[in-house]
Amino acid sequence: MCNLYSMNRTQDELRGLFAGRRVDDRLGNLGAGEEVYPDQGAPIARVSGADIVLQSARWGMPSPKQYHSKSGIDRGVTNIRNTASPHWRRWLGPEHRCLVPLTAFAEPLGRGRGNVWFRFPQDVTPMFAGIWVESWTSLRKLKDGETTDNLFAFLTTEPNAEVAEIHPKAMPAILTEPDEREIWLHAEWGEAKKLQRPLRDGVLRVGSPS
Repeated sequence: MCNLYSMNRTQDELRGLFAGRRVDDRLGNLGAGEEVYPDQGAPIARVSGADIVLQSARWGMPSPKQYHSKSGIDRGVTNIRNTASPHWRRWLGPEHRCLVPLTAFAEPLGRGRGNVWFRFPQDVTPMFAGIWVESWTSLRKLKDGETTDNLFAFLTTEPNAEVAEIHPKAMPAILTEPDEREIWLHAEWGEAKKLQRPLRDGVLRVGSPS
């Protein structure tokens, strides 16, 4: 399960990924590229009318209530596989879909042995197929009390050949082509759900996160 990725693109580079579209940049001053862990903020891209909105959101969609702790803490769901679940179906329309830019992602080796990082060729622009929800109030940490946040997570699917050697159960659903991004952001679910599929074999390279 992918619970660590890196995003090293600049704000200008992110805006440039949507050439020909009007981009509403709400990221503020995006810091230097860094590794992203669950419950941290990270850039996402979503649609608002004819615009592409770039904004930050917190990694971890709302969990089903049965997975909240006894004290009511909801630590969030980072990876979503079962899109047939009623819990997720309400957020599968275009208004709740987003793209999550990345430059590399990690899969754990297990038993404290660290992570394997998967990178992409320079001519490939990867984005996770994500979903998001706006202004969700929940208890993430007792010390913070209830907070209201924009939240996101991304879909997972069967692993391709490279990932299966490390993590045989799943990998993130990753989009690499402009037409895939358009389908994910705009199409009805019957078409968009076909993108919850493994990345083609031979694209990924094992290496460092940057």
